[in-house]
Order: sequence, then C-alpha cells, then structure tokens
Amino acid sequence: MSGDRTDSVSVRAPAKINLDLSVGALGDDGFHPVHTVYHAVSVFDDVTVTPTETGLELELTGDHVDGVPTDASNLVLRAAQLVARRGGVLGGAHLLLHKGIPVAAGLAGGSADAAAALVACDAAWRTGLDRGELVELAAQLGSDVAFALVGGTAIGAGRGEQITPALARGQYHWVLALSEDGLSTPAVYAEYDRLTAGRALPEPRVGDGVMQALRSGDCEALGHALHNDLQQATFSLRPDLGDLLDVGLEYGALGGIVSGSGPTLAFLVRDHEHALDLSVALTASGACEVVKRAHGPVHGARVGDLPRLA
Repeated sequence: MSGDRTDSVSVRAPAKINLDLSVGALGDDGFHPVHTVYHAVSVFDDVTVTPTETGLELELTGDHVDGVPTDASNLVLRAAQLVARRGGVLGGAHLLLHKGIPVAAGLAGGSADAAAALVACDAAWRTGLDRGELVELAAQLGSDVAFALVGGTAIGAGRGEQITPALARGQYHWVLALSEDGLSTPAVYAEYDRLTAGRALPEPRVGDGVMQALRSGDCEALGHALHNDLQQATFSLRPDLGDLLDVGLEYGALGGIVSGSGPTLAFLVRDHEHALDLSVALTASGACEVVKRAHGPVHGARVGDLPRLA
C-alpha cells in the first residue's frame, strides 16, 4: 500500500455502559476475569483519517480533550500503527479525533477512539482487513475495544474482549450523570481487591435477571436487575456518587448503576420525556451539574457521513 490517496474517511464510535458487571479474583496475569453485558449508547467520538505521504499526526477537537494524551500512548495512534503494520502501509495519515465522550468516565471513550481509528484507517488506506482481523487488533489495544467495533448489546468475557451478541429487544433511554473529576480504573480495581480481601470470589457470570429483561424488552425489570461488582469500590472512593445514585432513584429513575469503574452514573428511564424530567430534577437539585441524555443500543464503529460540527 502506498498510502498516497487524499480521500478522508470518517468513523463514529459509541460510548458504552455496563448493564451487568461481574468481576472475579485477581489472576496471576495481573488481570481480573469479568463477565459483563455491554450496551452501546448514543454518545460518540469521531475519528477522521486523511492519508498523507509520511508519518502520523493527531489533532484533537471537542468538549472533552483535557487529559487526552497526544503522544504515542494515545489509542488512536496505536490503532493506526497496528493497521499500518498489518496492511503494509508505506504512507502516513492525519488523524482528527473529535471527543464527545468524557474522559476517565467509565464510558470507554478511549476504546471507542481505538475502534473508530481501526475502521477509519483500514478504509482510508484501503488495507482490506476483514472483521476478524480488526477484532484481533482491537484485543491488542484494550478490553473494551472489540465491543466498540461491534456495538449493540453484547456479552463480554475474559477481560471483556471476548464478545458475543446478546439476545435483546427494544430501545432504552438513559440519563448519564457526569462528574468533573475522573476515576482511575486501576485505582477502583485496587479498592475492589482491598474490599474483597480474604473472600473466596465466585467465577464471574452474567445475572439471569438482566438477560431475561433484555430478551423481553422489559424496561422496568432491567432497571431492577442492573448490577456492578465494582460499584461498592467506586462509592468507597467517591461517597458523593452513592448519594447521587440515591437522588436519581428518589426522583423516579427505573434503576441506576455506575458505568464500568465510574464515575459516571447511568440512570434508566422510560422514554425521552422521562429523561428530560430526570435531567432537570438532577441539575435543579444540585446533585449533579452535567447530564447527558442517551439511548441504546446503537451501532458500533462504522464509516459514514458525520453531522456537521459546530
């Protein structure tokens, strides 16, 4: 591949929330085995790739760029390098990352970036990688990247990278209560290890309640079944988030859960109007300054025309 085309390719990838997250004991490899139900929601990051003669250049735009690295550790650049090596690309690219997903929020924004970059680079450079190859590269980049490729609602196993589509019906509406201060995933897992020290933890498994609710499309049943083994650790580090969960439930949410390792709280609501009501209540109460309304499931990373950015 010469990499001399000048056509730009844009790809949008979604944030995720975990409807169920079961975490096993720390393994000898330094990781915790998990079983989770991923759910892609309508909060997105966009990656636009324009092939160039040489080198990789990253540009950041959007409301959530603070704390995003611009060096070689950025997952967009790492994804581009993997595609270039796999596809034998000799040229380079300008990569424009527009952030709509908050950073360090438990919404897998970095993983969405990586998935979008994999798809965009493959299309822009015309490397012709199949879905299996992209999923293989995704697993090298992070536990949630494969799901960001697939989207929808799916079960994740292993470290989360082993993806199986879930039998699910219906659309679900969410209010995401955001926090200005992010949470480190390693810190939350370390707290989880501290809180569970000396206990024999069962093998992780997805709860029947979540799967039954998804199969039937029962919004209220899903609200009752939401579960996250990391939630206690997150609340231990950030007690204010436990208070916020109580406020959201008091104001009528069908259920609430810490997304991943937090700090974002995802509140399930009945419909768009209910989402508006809860958003206003949360902000008016002073419990949360910033909320986003979202729905799911939505598609994973794919090539398409993106809405015009303001």
